[in-house]
Amino acid sequence: QVLLQESGPGPVKPSQTLSLTCTVSGGSITTSDYYWNWIRQPPGKGLEWMGAIGYEGSSYYSPSLKSRTSFSRDTSKNQFSLRLSSVTPEDTAVYYCARFQGSNHYYDYWGQGTQVTVSS
Repeated sequence: QVLLQESGPGPVKPSQTLSLTCTVSGGSITTSDYYWNWIRQPPGKGLEWMGAIGYEGSSYYSPSLKSRTSFSRDTSKNQFSLRLSSVTPEDTAVYYCARFQGSNHYYDYWGQGTQVTVSS
């Protein structure tokens, strides 16, 4: 059983940088063929894929967010992180981390999600 747990700052003010971390247990983030994703869901809207960091350490970006996002990982802690800069109220959403199996093309484990509200 793989568990993913998001942690983050809670409320964020406009123009600030949002930082979230996903802690993984029950499986290594360096295991081949797995990709570690960030996905968000704004209120009343569908899921939006933000990007991922692969088992090999490469980053993959949503074109619409690429200019504001960066991904990193700490293999010693089995964590991966998201930074989203210059946030606006439109970035208010529930943020999820999720594992994607490359060869089978599906998400097999998700975190419970964390609410991030951007407000002055």
